[in-house]
Amino acid sequence: MFGRGWRVVIESMTADLRLRLARLEDARAIGVLVRRVVRRWVLPDQPARAAAPLLKQMSARAIREKMCAGERFHLAFVNGVLAGVAAMRNDSHLFQFYIGTRYQGRGMARLLWRRAMHDSMRRAGTTRFTLNATVRAIPVYLRLGFVITDAEFTSTKGVVSTPMCFAVKGSPRRHTRA
Repeated sequence: MFGRGWRVVIESMTADLRLRLARLEDARAIGVLVRRVVRRWVLPDQPARAAAPLLKQMSARAIREKMCAGERFHLAFVNGVLAGVAAMRNDSHLFQFYIGTRYQGRGMARLLWRRAMHDSMRRAGTTRFTLNATVRAIPVYLRLGFVITDAEFTSTKGVVSTPMCFAVKGSPRRHTRA
């Protein structure tokens, strides 16, 4: 269902939407998109010392290394242009989730999240998902059904985020920090 392309209306934008898993050759385009989104929407709310480590982990090289380590990057293309990325670690932790600025607020995040979630459920039977949300992303994740599980914290790299969890209906609601 998700691998095929189809024409959809994403909040008044008719588009050819294609969702697929990333390939190693996609790493550069992924890095460009996520760094652009992070600079605009994440870094303004982070301590200055967090910028370099955060952007470094989004380089094409770092992304290729993550793919080779088994982390799965789900991509959304609109009319052939990379518009969104959802990356999953261990089939349970959403560690990168970015939608290009021009595609935000149109329902693409929900489609991409469902794709990544269903893939993990199919592969590993996952029923609980975690993530660490930056302040501006919290409302998006709440709309997707995530709940805040702990207080805001600062990682060893200086990134300030809030742990959140999503439990598939009918699964236990035990929360842990990833």
